[in-house]
This record gives sequence, C-alpha cells and structure tokens, in this order.
Amino acid sequence: MPEGHSVHRIARQFERNVVGREVHASSPQGRFAEGAAVLDGRTATDVRAVGKQMFLEFDDELWLRVHLGMYGAWDFAGEILVDPTIASANGRMGQTNQRGTLVDEPSIMDDAGENSLRSIGAPRRARVHVRMSEQTTGLGDESEQWPPPVVGQVRLRLLTDVTCADLRGPTACELQTPEEMLATVRKLGPDPLVDDPQEGEERFTAVVRRKPTAIGLLLMDQNVVSGIGNVYRAELLYRARLNPHTPGRDVPEELVREIWRDWSRLLRIGVETGQMMTMDGLSPDDYRKAMASRDDRHWVYHRAGLPCRLCGTSIVVEEAAGRKLYWCPQCQA
Repeated sequence: MPEGHSVHRIARQFERNVVGREVHASSPQGRFAEGAAVLDGRTATDVRAVGKQMFLEFDDELWLRVHLGMYGAWDFAGEILVDPTIASANGRMGQTNQRGTLVDEPSIMDDAGENSLRSIGAPRRARVHVRMSEQTTGLGDESEQWPPPVVGQVRLRLLTDVTCADLRGPTACELQTPEEMLATVRKLGPDPLVDDPQEGEERFTAVVRRKPTAIGLLLMDQNVVSGIGNVYRAELLYRARLNPHTPGRDVPEELVREIWRDWSRLLRIGVETGQMMTMDGLSPDDYRKAMASRDDRHWVYHRAGLPCRLCGTSIVVEEAAGRKLYWCPQCQA
C-alpha cells in the first residue's frame, strides 16, 4: 500500500501536469463511466493530498476523491513536467508509471529496476524504463501512438492535450461536493504536510494519550494520524525504541510528541527523495548505498530473522491487525 509520501508526490505531479488544463475523462473499464462523463471537458483547478488520499478539484467546485488502497496505481504518459523540488523518475514507482521524453541523466538503479535517487512514489518494477528531466518537451518517440493505448483495467483516464494519467485498481474513486470532501478530510488524522505542525502535534498527542489501543495499531489508524503505513510504522517505533504493544495511554507524552516530530521529518524526506529512508547518521557512501538498495534503507522493516543493526538480536515479525509488524525484542523491550 502506498504511504503518505507517495500520495503527496503524486499530487505534485497533478499540480504541474493537469491543474489548469481542460481534461477529457473516460472510464475504459466502465466502472466509473458516469463519474467520468461528469468530469469530461472540465478544467482541473486544484489538487490536495491528505495522508493516503488525493483530492482533485474541477470547475464548479466538483472534487474527485481517490484512495489507492493496496493495489491502486497512477500511470502517467506524455509530456511530463516534474516539480523542481522532486527528482524525476524511472519507470513505475508504485503509484506512477511515466512514459515521455527521454532525457539522459545520472541514475542509481536498485535491484527492482528503480532509480532510487530520482523517483516518485514507492517502488515497483517498471514496465517502461524512462528518464525525465525537470521539464520535458514533445511526446517522446514520434512513432508512439497518442493518446497511448489503454493497457489493462483502467478505472479512469484523465487526458489533457499533452499528458495522460491512468488510474488502476483504487479502493475509492468517487465524486464529492465541497462539503463531502471536507467531511472526509475532517475524519482523517493530522498530516504534517497539511496541518499546522503544532496543532497536528497536539491533536495526535491528545488522541494517543487517551487510547488503550496498542501504539503499533494506533500509528496505522488513519483517523489518528494520516499517511503512516507498514514501513513507517515499524521504523518509527524502532527509532523511538518503543514496544509496539504498549497501550497508547501508557506511552510518555514527550515520546508521543517525538514520534510526531520524527514522522514529520521522515515524511518530508520521503517526499523529497521518493524513498522511505529511515536510517540517519550515515556516511555519504553508506547513504548512497542505502538509496540504491531497499535492504540497506531500514532498521527493522522486512528484516525478520536478521540481526538487529544495533544489538544483534534477531528481528521478529508477527501479525498485527492483518499486517506484518517487524520489531526488535531487545531494543524495543
């Protein structure tokens, strides 16, 4: 499942490539045909990301809400302008597959075919290997069909004069009024990139400190805090040296606040780099190695049975509300 950094990066892609343009909308799969008909011919006017959900506004105050869920993905093709605060991408990065003008640039590829230093979203093996710069011109190979042919089950296609965005397999894809959109956002926990940082910290701390629920479950509850998924959950708890089974109300207040601040830092790193980089204090060589290989990027996530990087104790994995939870029984005792 994409975590918060990916959705914020996708929203920035829409901001530069779709917002301000008239959009032709269709539902090749047919499951969103009525909604696509309503959107067709409208101009995209704004985009917002809150946690794991994205909201794309069209004229007449109509909002498209998309929650990618476990299997959702956005594929981009055509002329793609990349936010200068975000490095460009190679191939499909979990939520985005980009096909456009080829531009030669340095890259570091990891073992999944991902350009780790220049990516957008969480990693997934690329179908099409592409390099892009901050600004592209043209549509790549003139022999390529435009618009690109529909491949697979596309729930929604948004097509401008030069850019195509295909949505596949989302958990939610629906139209909302402004009131419905705001009601959806109000139900979500604070997002460090959306809410005032201090107000977000206070909301998060107040909720966690009154809950008997294990902190390892609270961090995955999008009504408590937005954007944290399985990777960030495991890493935040390890960085806090906190047992994931500790009831929220038993976690010291200052530690709860530090988790929020740490999440704010890690989320910004994720948006800037496209990677869930959770190890710090690395040398330049070790940092480059970590960005090139997911196995060197995390303290405990996906390291079941391997020795803890600090104490040597075997990392354990267990089921927690249907998701895998990785932690060190020594460092997080």
